Amino acid sequence: MLLPGGDALRRPGREAASRIAVATGARILAEPTPARQERGAGIPHLDRLAYRGETVQTQLAGARSLVLAGATPPVAFFAYPGRPSDLVPEGCRVLDLGGRASAVRELADLVAPHARPVPARRTVPGMPGGELTAEKAAAVIGALLPEGAIVSDEAITSGWWLPQATAGAPPHDWLTLTGGAIGQGIPLATGAAIACPGRPVISLQADGSAMYTVQALWTQAREGLDVTTVIFSNASYAILGVELDLLRAEAGDNRSRTLLDLPRLDFVALAKGMDVPATRATTVAEFADQLRKALAEPGPCLIEAAVPPPTSFPV
Repeated sequence: MLLPGGDALRRPGREAASRIAVATGARILAEPTPARQERGAGIPHLDRLAYRGETVQTQLAGARSLVLAGATPPVAFFAYPGRPSDLVPEGCRVLDLGGRASAVRELADLVAPHARPVPARRTVPGMPGGELTAEKAAAVIGALLPEGAIVSDEAITSGWWLPQATAGAPPHDWLTLTGGAIGQGIPLATGAAIACPGRPVISLQADGSAMYTVQALWTQAREGLDVTTVIFSNASYAILGVELDLLRAEAGDNRSRTLLDLPRLDFVALAKGMDVPATRATTVAEFADQLRKALAEPGPCLIEAAVPPPTSFPV
């Protein structure tokens, strides 16, 4: 198995990894939280290591050799009682190519000199209907994502469906939260818009982590930055519920509820108070219409996407 990360997840590295897979039959998974990926139609699609340790163990099952290309050996996100932190399968040898971005390309030239990469095909998710959910919102984003977009992804639990829904979208850059801290999403989108003024920036943001740095919206308004912010508003710190479940803790007591529940935050009012135009969507049709309009108009905009908290843990 080949595990690329860092700069190896730019287009040249992804194409080299795909060539290696074609020539050798090696499986490929990307590191779970890469800082930046170049992806979309015409670029090889790579699934990522999952968040949940048990799922990672299933993904790595049967691997005899794990080749790291700009990535580190997989470990559990937290130390869970009675569960392993080191997720490398027993007996699997780990080979590290180092952090050089060219290493995976050099390996491809050695073992797959004549192989051609397999690019992702252009695909458009079907447009769902009805009440908005995070899964349906992902399909809308996959259908409407413009070419050359820069996506800042801090959707947390609302973002589990985004990678597959956008795999066949026009080529774009995907920026990801890389650690356990939260709050980088809106400032990250702001910086991306300043760095690349000719490209649309889409900020996919969980509501709880948005409250750490929501004031970056004011900077977007002041600088006239072309950022469309989607707040996945489920009125909870849902990731804490996920972690409590992983620890087999009772989430129904008062102490747990004060951790998990958010008051009804009005992100439309918060955005408008910082001079960012904002709307709220509760249905798929509303969300699709608002996202189309936001992407068509220059300058900052915010959409509060009202979605229910997750009821399952898909990854």
